[in-house]
Amino acid sequence: MTLTLEDLMKLDSKALHAALLRGHPLDTDALAGRMYLGVDLSLPGWARRLLWHTFRKTFVRDEESGEVRGWNVKMEQRGVDGPRVPRTRGDGRQVTFGHYRVRRAHGDFPGQYRGTHYLDYRAAGNLRRDLAGLGHTPLVAVNEGSQALLLGWEVFRVGPTFLPMPLYWALRDEGPLDIVVEPPRRGKSALHRKSQ
Repeated sequence: MTLTLEDLMKLDSKALHAALLRGHPLDTDALAGRMYLGVDLSLPGWARRLLWHTFRKTFVRDEESGEVRGWNVKMEQRGVDGPRVPRTRGDGRQVTFGHYRVRRAHGDFPGQYRGTHYLDYRAAGNLRRDLAGLGHTPLVAVNEGSQALLLGWEVFRVGPTFLPMPLYWALRDEGPLDIVVEPPRRGKSALHRKSQ
């Protein structure tokens, strides 16, 4: 059965974890050059109002390493079906944070996760003050043969210790990537350039 974002939004944490365990491998070639609407699936309503409900995740093939990497974009909170408007700084740059690299998983995750990929925030050029640098986040395709809908699970790693959280989020493909953002610790400060 094909699942939609709306289907995932109706599931509790137990059902979301079961969907994660049934998930399918990522196709990193299909991800590269795409941006996704991110939707929190776990926070209570008051926390969504305080923090966010929607965000953006991006994927690009890194020219230096050849890996697929990405970053988060803070969005104006206009609802899941509202217009997509990134938050911007005074100079017009998008507000970005939490850079990550798409890495192969090797079966060492908690919660019976045996998927093939995760987002590694620890070696992606984040500033030390960015708590995303602890992220070690499993990510799967929800429907077989399609990268249009992804499901992520929030897991942190401190040394050898995993800290799984009861937090899940969905990613729905929103189309081609519009800009490329460099990690803050690559020697440049959040450089934006038009994607190729």
